[in-house]
Amino acid sequence: MDEEAAQAPAGVPGAAPPAIVVMGVAGCGKSAVGIALAAGLDAVFIEGDRLHPPENVARMASGEPLTDQLREGWLDAIGERIVTSIGEGQGVVAACSALKRSYRERLRGFCPDLVFLYLGIDPATARQRVASRKGHFMPASLVDSQFAILEPPRSDERALTIDATRPVADVVADAMHLLANS
Repeated sequence: MDEEAAQAPAGVPGAAPPAIVVMGVAGCGKSAVGIALAAGLDAVFIEGDRLHPPENVARMASGEPLTDQLREGWLDAIGERIVTSIGEGQGVVAACSALKRSYRERLRGFCPDLVFLYLGIDPATARQRVASRKGHFMPASLVDSQFAILEPPRSDERALTIDATRPVADVVADAMHLLANS
């Protein structure tokens, strides 16, 4: 990511509020990292999973992966929430899988200055984490389908990549450092 692409942390005089999407497959830690990162940046946190329509939740809970078409309204809901927060002068950190470049481009249609924080993780660790979650609609059986469509951000995208197999505090510290110094 080039220097012009970096978002300054909230609280820096004259800086635009940060607009960050924490992305990756199920089990990579999007929510935990996003909540902690938002707190560190004094930003609003948006939990993308809560914006899925009930039909999508039911499909995933039954083990059916979502299609691109089924994700469109969900991505739009996240994009609208990001724009609302930025419009109110608040920084924002959203948790959203954003697995494909087209999904990230759809979100950037709402906020061109979005920075994506890609939490990289291996399939075995993701499956283990998802299987151990309590009360979440996403079954571990869908982890492989997420890796099957995953398009990690490329060098021409405004994205930072972090190894998410480490403790959340370490991931957040790295994210804060990368955001401040990129």
